[in-house]
Amino acid sequence: MNIMKNEISILVLKKYLNKKGFEIKKISKKKGKSFENLSKTILSSLIIISIFFVTPLAINLTKENLIQSENFENKSKNNLKKLLENQESRLDDALNNKFLFDDILQFDEQPNDTIRLSASTIEELFKSTNYNLEDVRKNKLVKPISLTLLPVEIKQIENSKKRKDLFIQIILPLVIKENNNIKSDRNKFFDILNKSKNTKKEKNWLNSKFKQYGVVNKDFSTLKIRMDEVPVSMTIAQAAKETGWGVSRFAQEGNALFGQWTWSGEGIKPTRADDDSTHKVMKFKVLQASVKAYQRNLNTHSTYKNFRSARAELRDQGKKLDSIVLTEYLDKYAETGKEYVKILQKIIKQNNLEDFDDAKLLPTSIDLESLI
Repeated sequence: MNIMKNEISILVLKKYLNKKGFEIKKISKKKGKSFENLSKTILSSLIIISIFFVTPLAINLTKENLIQSENFENKSKNNLKKLLENQESRLDDALNNKFLFDDILQFDEQPNDTIRLSASTIEELFKSTNYNLEDVRKNKLVKPISLTLLPVEIKQIENSKKRKDLFIQIILPLVIKENNNIKSDRNKFFDILNKSKNTKKEKNWLNSKFKQYGVVNKDFSTLKIRMDEVPVSMTIAQAAKETGWGVSRFAQEGNALFGQWTWSGEGIKPTRADDDSTHKVMKFKVLQASVKAYQRNLNTHSTYKNFRSARAELRDQGKKLDSIVLTEYLDKYAETGKEYVKILQKIIKQNNLEDFDDAKLLPTSIDLESLI
């Protein structure tokens, strides 16, 4: 089995290098062994790079997900092909994720007033600004109130509806803001594509987006598929599920709204994790960074390729980004698989979260000043 794994790794490396433009000529039997040793060395180096230098992989996978590419039937051509594709995909992820979260880490390092307001203070703030969910459902307008931390007292609110509403009010502006950022980039992307000649500034911007979204071959169609919004209702549902509507330790201590894992970055060790487990739950200084990381995760990692394809298909058909449809492709987000999908869909329907999908964020005073 170990010999077979080594041979497959070499095949993957050959195929990967060829795909990236490196020419691999036919090697004689005499030189075959030296190439194999060289391939093993390169592959080992890539693994080391992915462990020590790659920015935290923001994925929520089980051990079963992580070892699925190692379980195959030696005599099955289909399984062998799938294994090669999976290993190549994971190699791509390891090489490219170094850059995927650069802007998020910089965002998280920016000076900010991380003052934790009490639940009663936040409720009073929302009341004084006439920000309530009934009004949002009716007028589709959201007040641009960006809170950096969840209130500790949220877990003490016994009325479940009151607790859920407060959580949604806190998260909603953050989610729409990130979607607006993506929408703005997407519009700029299409504007650039429609020009016959681009400026140096536009080319540099494109290169920065290729890097940000892990598009190593600078393929425009791939960037178009990756650079897209995540439905508000789906985002809120996942945040609610992963944090228990804001009461989890990860949410309170690390602003972790989506239970994303890391093997190399700063994080919080799960209480029930195995002793030999090395993963942690990613932590952030502010809630906004958690939302940004979540969207980047879904928009770049190979695990969610089918999600992105389904979203692109909805776009091509001129349909809205239906969260009930798209959640079907989140079965690998948690170890419970399809059961996890059912829970998300139940949260969306029971709390009428789709009412917020077309909500707009009112401009801040800074935004208004920039328009004058």
